Amino acid sequence: MTARGARPGRARLLPAAALVAAVLAGCTTGSGEEHGSASGGTPPSPSGSTTSPGATHEGGSGDGGTDGTGAPSGGPAPGSSAPGRTTEGRSSGSASPEAARWRPRPGTAWQWQLDGRVDPSVNVPVYDIDGFENSAADVARLHADGRKVICYLNAGAWEDFRPDQKSFPPSVLGRTNGWDGERWLDIRRLDVLRPIMERRVDMCRTKGFDAVEPDLLEGYANKTGFPLSGADQVAYNRMIADIVHERGMSVGLKNDLAQIPQLVRHFDFAVNEECAQYGECERLKPFVAAGKAVFHVEYEERTEDFCAEARALKLSSMRKRLDLDVWRDPC
Repeated sequence: MTARGARPGRARLLPAAALVAAVLAGCTTGSGEEHGSASGGTPPSPSGSTTSPGATHEGGSGDGGTDGTGAPSGGPAPGSSAPGRTTEGRSSGSASPEAARWRPRPGTAWQWQLDGRVDPSVNVPVYDIDGFENSAADVARLHADGRKVICYLNAGAWEDFRPDQKSFPPSVLGRTNGWDGERWLDIRRLDVLRPIMERRVDMCRTKGFDAVEPDLLEGYANKTGFPLSGADQVAYNRMIADIVHERGMSVGLKNDLAQIPQLVRHFDFAVNEECAQYGECERLKPFVAAGKAVFHVEYEERTEDFCAEARALKLSSMRKRLDLDVWRDPC
């Protein structure tokens, strides 16, 4: 599978307590400090009871042409409907019926690898991998082994290394989010961002992915350079979920714990970073109660310090290095 240049995994920017504070403050401005920077702490090294790369100790339940996503560039003009869409916002084309979507159940084991050549030998039923860096053949190889495959995309920030980076007009690019080559997006501009995100999700569907993990869905609680509100974020996140569902795939809510009550019914699973470190894992109960998986990682906490709670809450938990390479230490 395609080798990926070394790139740090992204730790969550704000704990949910800070997100709630932003909501209570009125959710009218992009308030809040970024939390959990890439430079905070040294990634753990495998030792003792950890899993070696490729193994596991669980049973594992521009103009014209293309824009780099593999989908045609030049989306609809601001304010217009996307091609193939009805006025109700539903696909008029080949989207699978709702009942056919994959719905991972609580406790489903998973592997999350965004760095390096994807190692297909980890014995788990779900892989979460980079949508741009992996090909349809890579996805097909995982499917051949009985795996479901999640397409990782950044939905909340612009990245200067992506092949479709010129599709984003300067007007929607905000402050840097602390990662090299990345800037927050003005998520209020649904007219601009929707066609871009639709092409990205089309890429995932064309490659055969089963689901999408859209990253950075909590810009409203960070210093983005835009006066984003909580309502702006809910509207954007729901739009992302709709785009994915219209294409017959499932979609995960990434972090954004404070808005779970408004969003749980729109998403098919959750992906969470560091809820144990910040004492927030119980906030994910609505997903489990709805029979939806919570795919959870910790970067600094030891498994012996969070796995008991994770098992009790039926989370799919593991420890990972910040670079999100093959190494994993599952509960």
